[in-house]
Amino acid sequence: MKIKLLLSVVCCSMVLAGTAQNNTRVQPDRMMLTWSANPATTQSVSWRTTGAGTKIVAQIVEEESSPELEKAAKTISGVALPWRRENGIDDYYGQVTFSDLKPGTVYTYRVGDGTQWSAWNQFRTADLTGDFSFIYLGDAQNDLRSRWSRTIRRSFQQEPNARFIVHAGDLINRSNTDSEWEEWYEGAGFIHQMIPAVPTPGNHEYRRDSLEQLVLDPHWKVQFNLPKNGPEGLQEAVYYMDYQDLRVISLNSQMIMLDSVAAATQERWLDETLASSTKKWNIVVMHHPVYSTAKNRDNTILRERFRPIFEKYGVDLVLQGHDHTYARGTAGKKKPVYLLSVAGPKMYTSDSDRWMEKSGSNVQLYQVIRITDKKLYYSSYQLNGKLFDSFELSKVK
Repeated sequence: MKIKLLLSVVCCSMVLAGTAQNNTRVQPDRMMLTWSANPATTQSVSWRTTGAGTKIVAQIVEEESSPELEKAAKTISGVALPWRRENGIDDYYGQVTFSDLKPGTVYTYRVGDGTQWSAWNQFRTADLTGDFSFIYLGDAQNDLRSRWSRTIRRSFQQEPNARFIVHAGDLINRSNTDSEWEEWYEGAGFIHQMIPAVPTPGNHEYRRDSLEQLVLDPHWKVQFNLPKNGPEGLQEAVYYMDYQDLRVISLNSQMIMLDSVAAATQERWLDETLASSTKKWNIVVMHHPVYSTAKNRDNTILRERFRPIFEKYGVDLVLQGHDHTYARGTAGKKKPVYLLSVAGPKMYTSDSDRWMEKSGSNVQLYQVIRITDKKLYYSSYQLNGKLFDSFELSKVK
């Protein structure tokens, strides 16, 4: 009996050791929809795979409710991006962009290596005109699997037809920590396989290297295939996306706060990007708030150098995070409306009422923004679905 038991333990150990050594992930995971080009005619997708093989393919077909998907599907080749986790394990991330799609159309797709495939998933291309909604989430950062997950899942439950989800920075807590990204993906479940993400980085996506240079988490580039229309050297996080009659502009506020050259570069680029916008609605997404909810925080450079540009071009909303509270206000101006919110469980105290028309502390929230031809409707919700704050903007153009 002892010999049999010993053999069982040894065999089990050998199996576990072999699994750890090979680390072969059969199915693709960490699937993520983003846009790198026109949302009406393209869709980008990225995912993680493990092993020596680097064949990256995806299949896509217009959704017609038939189970015979493989027969009609078109196969697209993508690129494999090598990736080494902090524990030395080698992975690959695949990226594919579907193009020449029909506007306002539901497609179904899957990704893999030609042999091992993900499940089939759906996405919808942007219409050319018409009403739409999207979700805005503040900092996730901590307890991603256990507590932040409630926020993103409740937002999806309420707004399942949202066209995209804005993440206003600090998606994770410690830069380049793969286990935290693992929790982030698990917390969101299948949501980003169907609804594209529009992310901007926060301070927690950054670290300093051996030369004390600011370095963006290397996960960012392989996970998020974003438009390359930002300034050179900052394109991974500074970009704009046009969705129907809305322009969403992502600024890298961490680099603005800590790098004078990057700040000046973004300042010029923002002016040019807003000057060239022909969209009825213009929204800026950035992590650090122009106006803080804490007396001991004061982001002067944002207020002195970027606020005048927002006001010059009539930016409608500035969506922010960082302060782990809720706030809304116009700072005495007609535009823009400054908003900051928190989706995760880490909370700060709101002790400044200098500019806020609505504030809140110790409350996890999600926001739904709906855009019509002449109005923008904004609603912030608690996780029980109760309305926390709302307003609307009108515009005739």
